[in-house]
Amino acid sequence: MSDLLAIFTGAEDDASLVADIAAYRPDRVTVLVSDEDQDLLTNSSGEGDALRDRMAVLLAAIERETGATVVGLAGDRTQLAGWRFDRELGSKLPVAA
Repeated sequence: MSDLLAIFTGAEDDASLVADIAAYRPDRVTVLVSDEDQDLLTNSSGEGDALRDRMAVLLAAIERETGATVVGLAGDRTQLAGWRFDRELGSKLPVAA
């Protein structure tokens, strides 16, 4: 059984990160939304709606592409205190030219 933490930041890397997650073939995935977006998850604004829609699409894509179970969605790393993961994957950092 393998547990993976997927750390999502900007939407431009979503497809790439889902492909990376699928390559590791985890059994369970926990999704962490980047810190700057955590307040939007509970916000009733258009931006909040867009983020929740994005998360719904991502969770479905992860389950479809990997066959893994998405066991949780966190908005802050402190919510995961005491949790253990076999691997953590996040958006790639930009490379300086």
